[in-house]
Amino acid sequence: MNCIIVDDEAAARAVVAQLCSQMDDLDVIEEFPSAIDAIKFLNQHQVDVVFLDIHMPGFTGFDFVQTLKNPPKVVLTTSDRNFAIEAYEYEAIVDYLVKPLTKERFEKCLQKVKNALVKQPVQTGDNGQAETGQDLYINIDRRLIKLKFDEIQLIEARGDYIDVKTVKETYRVHSTLKKIKEKLPENIFLQIHRSFIINFTKIIDIEDNSVLIEKNVIPISRSNRPELMRRLNLL
Repeated sequence: MNCIIVDDEAAARAVVAQLCSQMDDLDVIEEFPSAIDAIKFLNQHQVDVVFLDIHMPGFTGFDFVQTLKNPPKVVLTTSDRNFAIEAYEYEAIVDYLVKPLTKERFEKCLQKVKNALVKQPVQTGDNGQAETGQDLYINIDRRLIKLKFDEIQLIEARGDYIDVKTVKETYRVHSTLKKIKEKLPENIFLQIHRSFIINFTKIIDIEDNSVLIEKNVIPISRSNRPELMRRLNLL
């Protein structure tokens, strides 16, 4: 396996590089003090895993993961334990190492990376994202809840959270519209406003600049209206 190290502190990069050198099947091909430089590199090169510091000037590790269209496996390295739960909401992140790093913990981390690399997705879409067919799993209070795509009516942005509304219940998830949009099938879901993604098969009525789904009136932005109209089966 090959990897890169991204950390703004030279001493921290040296520690990770030393641990990597003690692993027979792991090669460090590049180190970066800047997340931006690492992103430029990954846009042109393929790697198996990124050892990534969470706290970097002007750019967090989570920003880094969200910026990459098809991120490699990511191992977060940090002195802060407070982001562990948030980290596992990202599919690309396979482990969370708290500094100071130890060889024993690093070896366990490497095994997790190997397991993640050999695990084959059920199906891969055109954008390279793993798909599970007709299901979506959401993380609610450390529980993974399975929702079928055809049960979802709409998704609304709520600051740092999103509300996923189904026929029976509304689930509040710590995520963004951008992230969940990548997981949804484009043939039934469409973003019609900066704050809303809808399942357009659930539309009951369209009037002026809004659509009606169940009892929910959702605004349509001017820029998104042409795509919505194009997808509808108009008579």
